[in-house]
Amino acid sequence: MGMTSRRFASLGPHGFHRIAYTDWGASSRVVVCMHGLTRNSRDFDWLARALQRDRRVVCMDAAGRGESDWLEHKEDYTFRQYQADAAALIARVTTQERGLLSSWFGGSESAEEAVDWVGTSMGGLVGILLAAQPRSPIRRLVLNDVGPFISWAALMRIKGYMMTRATYATFEEAEAVLRQACASWGAMSDEQWRHLARHSIRQTGDGFGFACDPRIADATSWGFAPEARVGNRNLLGLELWGVWERVRCPVLILRGKDSEVLLAETVRRMLGRDARTEVVEFAGIGHAPALMSREQIEPIRAFLLSRD
Repeated sequence: MGMTSRRFASLGPHGFHRIAYTDWGASSRVVVCMHGLTRNSRDFDWLARALQRDRRVVCMDAAGRGESDWLEHKEDYTFRQYQADAAALIARVTTQERGLLSSWFGGSESAEEAVDWVGTSMGGLVGILLAAQPRSPIRRLVLNDVGPFISWAALMRIKGYMMTRATYATFEEAEAVLRQACASWGAMSDEQWRHLARHSIRQTGDGFGFACDPRIADATSWGFAPEARVGNRNLLGLELWGVWERVRCPVLILRGKDSEVLLAETVRRMLGRDARTEVVEFAGIGHAPALMSREQIEPIRAFLLSRD
C-alpha cells in the first residue's frame, strides 16, 4: 500500500479552485486529516502510514497551501471556505466507492458513511465546526493542540510563523527558518526535518519560498470574539464555545504541555462537555505535537480503531 496524490475542483465565492490531497490505503473507513495555518498535508505522512492498513487516510492541502491553488481574492481565505472545501472532499472520498451521497444528505447516516477527522491547530477548528453541523458525517474527532478558545497573544504568535520574506537565497536558509518556526513541535530526526523541508519549500524564480500563500491571514471573517472568558480571567481571542457545545461525537484532545495555544484551563472546560472526551498530554512539547512519533501516534490509533 502506498500514497496517491489527487486533486479536485472546489467552489468559492469567486469561482473554482483546485484542492490537492494525499490518499493512503484502501479501507472503506475513512480518516480525513487537516493541517495547521501555514502547513500542508505531508505533515501527516507518518500518521497515515501507521493507519493505512486499517483505514483509508485522506490528507488535504487547504487552499493556499501545499499543492492546492492560491486564491486570487485573499479575503476568501476563511473558515467558511475551508469547511466548504472539506465537505467537498468528504463527499468525494465517501462516494467514490460506495455511492453514499444521496443517503448522507437524506439523513440516513450509517457507520460506513461516517468519516473520522484529525485536525492540527486550524485543521482542528475546522473539525469542530464540521462536527457541530446537523447530520455531520464526523464519527470521531481528534484535536491536535487546539480548542474552542485561543488567546489573541497566541494567535499573533501563530501568525508570526508566516514567513514575512517571500524568498530566500538558498534552500538551507529557508530550512533553517522552518526549523525555528516549528521548534515547539518537539524533537524530530533529521529525516523528519528533511521531509518537512522538502514538502514546505519550493524553488521560485528568485530563490526559495514556502508552499504557503503569505496572504492567508488577510481574511477578516475568522470568527474572532472581542472578549472571551476562560476560568476567572477575561481574555481576548477566538471563541467557539457555543459551537463546541453542539459537537456530539467522541473527541480525543492532544496537547503539548508547554502549549500557549491550548491552555490547560481550556482543556478542563472541554472535558466537561461529554464523558466521551479524552485528553493526552505530551511533556516537553508546545504547539503543536508533530504526530510523527510512536508515542503520539498510538493514542490516535487506539482512539480511531476503538469500538463505538
